[in-house]
Amino acid sequence: MVRKAAFKGQFYEANEQALEKQIVGCFEGTNGPGALPLSKRSDKQIKAIISPHAGYQFSGPCAAWAYKEIAEAEYSDLYIIIGPNHAGTGSFTTMEGFETPYGVARVDQEFVKSLLEKNSDLTINDEAHANEHSIEVQIPMLQFATKDHMHELKIVPIILSDIDYMKFGLDLKETIFDSGKKVTIIVSSDFTHYGRHYHYVPFTSDVQKNIYEMDQKAINFIEALNVDGFVGYVDEKMCTICGTFPIAVLLKLFGNTKPKVELLHYYTSADLEEEKTYKNSVSYASILFT
Repeated sequence: MVRKAAFKGQFYEANEQALEKQIVGCFEGTNGPGALPLSKRSDKQIKAIISPHAGYQFSGPCAAWAYKEIAEAEYSDLYIIIGPNHAGTGSFTTMEGFETPYGVARVDQEFVKSLLEKNSDLTINDEAHANEHSIEVQIPMLQFATKDHMHELKIVPIILSDIDYMKFGLDLKETIFDSGKKVTIIVSSDFTHYGRHYHYVPFTSDVQKNIYEMDQKAINFIEALNVDGFVGYVDEKMCTICGTFPIAVLLKLFGNTKPKVELLHYYTSADLEEEKTYKNSVSYASILFT
């Protein structure tokens, strides 16, 4: 079975040629890395990225920074994509491949089965995935970054809400170890959602400065691999970081391994506006773990 692309024509272009042009523009245009990925891969290994999941016209250039790193690094056997379940209905995976204008990204079903055996909080729910955009929006970017291996591409799609991230992080780490596979994790998350549209107005003056500071403090905890500090900060400030649980799982999974963490790029949707009113704003960050 294949999950049809539910958000093509909304978050990204609906046909292959237009999508290719759009993604190239994300790499080469303003706020992108300024160039397409190098054609030759290095032996650099990417452990994980955090990438935004809004419409490509907004967050695509930010995401391109992380996917440029993936495109230029050693190809992984498996890409585990962990995003929030915006509906808040539970934590789910699926065996269905994800269709995009580039083709179908197939699921590593054996890995999914192994993970399900270890963690009973995660279940299969195709319908939940069919209505969630946080995974789908990552896949065309991943396919573009792995086009030299596109027919070999294997993914594991996971959406989370209100899960024991400590246990899940450890179970996922053990499953990766048992698989013996070279894995890259893609965490799909936007950062602060500010404004009445998002029911979050913790300040009304110096809005740009305060949004930047709020996001930077959260990113500081991520860079320090401090899962307790990150989750505590989100709870204290009631932060609207939609991928809080996926990020917490990632930080817990790393444990004492201490990868290098680098903020590649950051901006907000309000920064793209001509008037920059910051009346409503969503923050995007591209973060690399090596």
